[in-house]
Amino acid sequence: MYANYFTHLECSDTGATFSKDQPHNLSDVGLPLLARYDLDTARSEVDRDAIAARDGGFWKWRELLPVADDQDVCALGEIDTPLIDVPATAKASGATGRVIVKDEGRLPTGSFKARGLALAVAMAHSFGIKRMAMPTNGNAGAALSAYCSRMGMESWCFAPEDTPEANLREMALQGARVFKVNGYIHHCGALVGAGKEAMGWFDVSTLKEPYRIEGKKTMGLELAMQMGWTLPDAIFYPTGGGTGLIGMWKAFDEMERLGWIGSERPKMIAVQAEGCAPIVKAWHAGTKHAEEWLDAETAAMGIRVPKAIGDFLILNACRESGGFAIDVSEDQIETARVRCAREDGLLLCPEGAATLAAMEKAMAEGMVERDATCMLFNCGSGLKYAMPDGAQVLDRHAEIDWGAL
Repeated sequence: MYANYFTHLECSDTGATFSKDQPHNLSDVGLPLLARYDLDTARSEVDRDAIAARDGGFWKWRELLPVADDQDVCALGEIDTPLIDVPATAKASGATGRVIVKDEGRLPTGSFKARGLALAVAMAHSFGIKRMAMPTNGNAGAALSAYCSRMGMESWCFAPEDTPEANLREMALQGARVFKVNGYIHHCGALVGAGKEAMGWFDVSTLKEPYRIEGKKTMGLELAMQMGWTLPDAIFYPTGGGTGLIGMWKAFDEMERLGWIGSERPKMIAVQAEGCAPIVKAWHAGTKHAEEWLDAETAAMGIRVPKAIGDFLILNACRESGGFAIDVSEDQIETARVRCAREDGLLLCPEGAATLAAMEKAMAEGMVERDATCMLFNCGSGLKYAMPDGAQVLDRHAEIDWGAL
């Protein structure tokens, strides 16, 4: 049995508190709730190195997670995702410092969505919830369907009609009820909200419940552990709903309060595509919130989020860290994806490739030093996405000109 230090929930804007003993969506002012812990007590009782020595991937951090009862833990073989240096790609990109990819595609269901959805499903299970629903661009629905099925719960997924077929089939095969919707992810989210009363499901949309962020914060805990309780100079994060960026920023604060790390912070850099860049637009405008992006278009589906409910939390993390928001073109994304595959043998998803493209752009514009230690997040397996056909036809019956090959 693990010690549990989870005390209450808090509105991310007003600071109003809410009980941890019942399920919640948003606060009474319609904004995300954040889980809070008794970190003063935990500081004197929890040994970071003892936790780090455990197996179990992100579940090892139980003392800093809300799940109290072992029977609510839903596990599918989680691991600490690797940090992969890409020296040839770095050199080709003009970087002279260390460039590292944290490859989240190694998690169950092939993406970082496993972290957030495992925690959301676990907490829903602890409250006796039987049916969960969400809008998804693909990978989140895959994770929800897998973890719900693991725990004997129902999952309902609403996806834009142009969601990659591999994602749609993955959700359905893992037991979800899957619906293709003629709209974007926020239109799908509106359907989830509209059907809540009639269908009796719990809405697990990004940041519309408190626990996906707790799963995503484990990226920050894990990253610090893997780097010897230090942090990189800059984190480039593919940003749609932004849960992971917000979660890591929360994790860094909690670790400092526990005495695990110092006050140094990486630049938090929100990466978006030019065809859907509401956070970037708000960054340049200096506003607290981002306007809805109309007619969003990018092949990087995971960051095609026209309106993020946690926009102000993303922008706060960027500003407080000395970071920024940056967008890249479709051509830059594809060029980066090809470069990393050919130079270092690492297959990035389009959203992960966007972080490499953003690093190159930021260095070229002097926003990040070329000798900085940069962490790029590859949020999902590149195997789920369309790839160029580079194969040639060879007739085994014909005479082969080996030199011409």
